[in-house]
Amino acid sequence: MSQNRGKVWLAVCGVVIDEEGRWLVVKKKYGGAKGKWTLPAGFVEPGETLDEAVKREVLEETGVICTIDGLLGLRTGVLRSSISDNMMIFACKPKNTTILVQEDELEEASWMMPESLLQDKKTSVMITELIQGGYRPFQKEIVAINPGSQFGYTAYKLFL
Repeated sequence: MSQNRGKVWLAVCGVVIDEEGRWLVVKKKYGGAKGKWTLPAGFVEPGETLDEAVKREVLEETGVICTIDGLLGLRTGVLRSSISDNMMIFACKPKNTTILVQEDELEEASWMMPESLLQDKKTSVMITELIQGGYRPFQKEIVAINPGSQFGYTAYKLFL
């Protein structure tokens, strides 16, 4: 949290839904989402792809190991007229459902049904919009492609 991220921020979040239709949600201890149900999320670290970052963040915050089902969308905005704040939203499937809360960052974490989230006044706008707008991955991951060695990529994926 104390790391200087400059004026362009890149973050990820995971919409993790289990086989019963429950959403993995968290309540942060800090920031604008403090005390609200939101999605496991965080900043992309140097040397990792966006999909690696979302799997890491979900695991770090909740103990849930997930796979990527697709890319749902993008949240982008400008903070205080000077910081470009960007977040890629991924659809994820859990490999386990036991939650281990990262107590440094989170008040709590839970599996909740969409109907309960819509009724809870502490549910974030992003979750409400995702539920009401209809959850559907629109970009699938394409791997094992190479755009050419001239670029020097050490990792390369497309979501189309």
